[in-house]
Amino acid sequence: MMRGRFAPTPSGLMHIGNARTALLAWLQVRKAGGAFILRMEDIDKPRSKREYADSILDDLRWLGLDWDEGPDLNGPYAPYTQSFREELYAEAIHRLEADGWLYPCYCSRAELLSMASAPHGLDSEGPAYTGACRGLTPAEREAREYKKTPSLRFTMPDQPLDYVDHVAGVRRFASGAGGDFVVKRADGIFSYQLAVVVDDAAMGITDVLRGWDLLDSTPRQLQLFQALGLPAPRYAHVPLLHGPDGQRLSKRHGSLALSSLRSTGRKPEEVVGVLAALSGLQDRPEPAAPVELLADFDLAKVGTEPSVLTEELLRKLL
Repeated sequence: MMRGRFAPTPSGLMHIGNARTALLAWLQVRKAGGAFILRMEDIDKPRSKREYADSILDDLRWLGLDWDEGPDLNGPYAPYTQSFREELYAEAIHRLEADGWLYPCYCSRAELLSMASAPHGLDSEGPAYTGACRGLTPAEREAREYKKTPSLRFTMPDQPLDYVDHVAGVRRFASGAGGDFVVKRADGIFSYQLAVVVDDAAMGITDVLRGWDLLDSTPRQLQLFQALGLPAPRYAHVPLLHGPDGQRLSKRHGSLALSSLRSTGRKPEEVVGVLAALSGLQDRPEPAAPVELLADFDLAKVGTEPSVLTEELLRKLL
């Protein structure tokens, strides 16, 4: 059985770009007769707020999207909130260390910023790490330990990686794509990369539909799955939704937050209709409930180009 998930970060209000991803993930799972899981990815505690998590639950219910397991349901893989799952992440760190995949990194923020200007490449995950601390001797590590608490980095294998994305198609990544990456920060916070891999495996997630902006995370996560001996899900990365200004929708587009649209009296079917039209699921932005889109849903209709929320469509929302 397909097990898909929507895993928002409660660091701000949910906008219609997030809602579109949630809608498509829900349609993919419900079309296949699978289980839809809701997980709160609040591993970065300083940025995550309880009020945002509560608002996301309200927004999803308002849209007509339900879930089979989640923070408010007592499912078999509870808890469904990352901040309560840290013991699992610590176990994964211990296993990776024992198998020789991790090394301590003592680079300061200033040093990391200077690497960003070096000509070794950038991706959506930030500058590729140069591996400056990978080859430190035990004596050198001990000397630095007195000055700075290290983060822990995962050693990316020196081999190319290919995988088939169910929207983006065949993806090929060069050896060590993105460079060695942090799995546990110096302040003790586990990284998104580690937590999402551990949780997807523990919750039996078979299919992940998420935004195109996370495409560069995939080789890192696939390598983590392999290093931990865990099964990886199938991935589908959908193009992002852009605003009338041509920029990717984000939390800065406050008027397009779902809570804002709800407060103005906008009907959820109107929002879903616009999102369906932007995703190629309807020819026109006619009002529709999510369940009404199931019969003709086909992920291939979504395409690979970003969708633009034009001024005309914006007027249908505001």
